[in-house]
Amino acid sequence: MLVLLAGIFVVHIATVIMLFVSTIANVWMVGSYSSGTISSGLWLLCNKNCTQLPVSSQDEASLKAVQAFMILSIIFSVVALVLFIIQLFTLEKGKRFYVTGAVMLVCWMCILIAVSIYTARFTGTPLYSTNPHHGYCFILAWICFCFSFVIGILYLVLRKK
Repeated sequence: MLVLLAGIFVVHIATVIMLFVSTIANVWMVGSYSSGTISSGLWLLCNKNCTQLPVSSQDEASLKAVQAFMILSIIFSVVALVLFIIQLFTLEKGKRFYVTGAVMLVCWMCILIAVSIYTARFTGTPLYSTNPHHGYCFILAWICFCFSFVIGILYLVLRKK
């Protein structure tokens, strides 16, 4: 049981770190242009130097929603980690981590909404470059989506023995 708890704890910490990286780094879409590569994230457009991400007025609300839901997912993931540690030492034997699991599933839902909006609104958009493709931050966000779902379900069925 201790090994299972430790494994879940390590995967949860890895998920929090990957959420931070995928939200902060500006490599959601990558492409090439005449003098190098260009990448865009949730905040900046970077080639040799980074500038404010140019968004049309119709896409601005979508980008703000993606930013907000990614930040919310980080908050909920950190809250779930703190709740797990608190419940680990205060819960009686045989009790389940319901609250931790519920908070982690809310984190999962926030990631789902953010990445789905980004996929629907910004994937087909040309990145002022040729051959645009998804960057590692977009892939990390989908990995965090999977991890947070598995962790949330594990918390819901996990009992302290």
